[in-house]
Amino acid sequence: MKSAFLIAAAGACVMLALAPITHAQSYPNKPVRLVDPYAPGGSTSVVSQSFSKKFQEFTDQPMVVDHKPGAGSNIGSDIVAKAVPDGYTVLLASSSLAINPNLYRSMSFDPIKDLTPIAQLIRTPNVLAVNPALPVRTTSELIAYARANPGKLNYGSSGNGATNHMAMELFKSMAKVDIQHIPYKGGSEAMAALLGGQVQVLFNPASTLAPQDKSGRLRMIAVGSPERIKGLNLPTVAESGLPGFQSEVWFGLFAPAGTPAPVIAKLNAVTNRILKDPSVAEVLNKAGLEPVGGTIEDMGKLLQTDTARWSEVVKATGAKIE
Repeated sequence: MKSAFLIAAAGACVMLALAPITHAQSYPNKPVRLVDPYAPGGSTSVVSQSFSKKFQEFTDQPMVVDHKPGAGSNIGSDIVAKAVPDGYTVLLASSSLAINPNLYRSMSFDPIKDLTPIAQLIRTPNVLAVNPALPVRTTSELIAYARANPGKLNYGSSGNGATNHMAMELFKSMAKVDIQHIPYKGGSEAMAALLGGQVQVLFNPASTLAPQDKSGRLRMIAVGSPERIKGLNLPTVAESGLPGFQSEVWFGLFAPAGTPAPVIAKLNAVTNRILKDPSVAEVLNKAGLEPVGGTIEDMGKLLQTDTARWSEVVKATGAKIE
């Protein structure tokens, strides 16, 4: 009797140990929800749409994009952080995931503790653009104009805590200029405000700015990356008036903490396969987005190092959100 009990107990332990592996082997067997914490129409939409279409092709399961904008991406990120950790709810996060813990006085989740990294998706520089009615064509001219007209210029952002919000706050701090912040619900709304003249300045990825620059509806003047970018005939902000300035954006894929490791590994493998697909790379490159990929550990390290880096920026600018 005792031996039968021990055998049964041992069998149960084996079944529990094998459960995550079995789950991973059958994963995914239903649609996967991809939470995009920004409004449709921005650069995240380019990534989420192209990624989700190829995900279905490679896994035979749909990936449904669910836009949940607000609070600098915190609303959508919180949804994923509190979702069932089974791999069927994942997050398309941006650099804001590293910024927000330093910027917001309180948050309902901890990005490092409550989310599990899957892989980095892309990186792209923030590009500095102005409304063409503004009589500036270089970073130096913008700084001089802003100093001569303190508080008279407005800049737009995708929302409090967004990467383009912090890029301009860093710019203001380093250039010692007074430009007023007007937050919007997403990149497309901020772009519309720039085109309409409600704001005069904006940092945004090149993917959203380039078409309007070609049509003459806005003017791109510099890139926030440390080096010039192929395909963009623009100087860096650092070389054209603000030495040491740097602002780049990354997007990454995350799942709720506690998601089985075999499922995370499978998602990482599928993600890397998608990013290496020529058709996906073509779409992303045309939008000024560079596919990255890499290991689970790479994404986790990037989140941690960027969180520490933005902590110093937030302290230097004095920016805080209740």
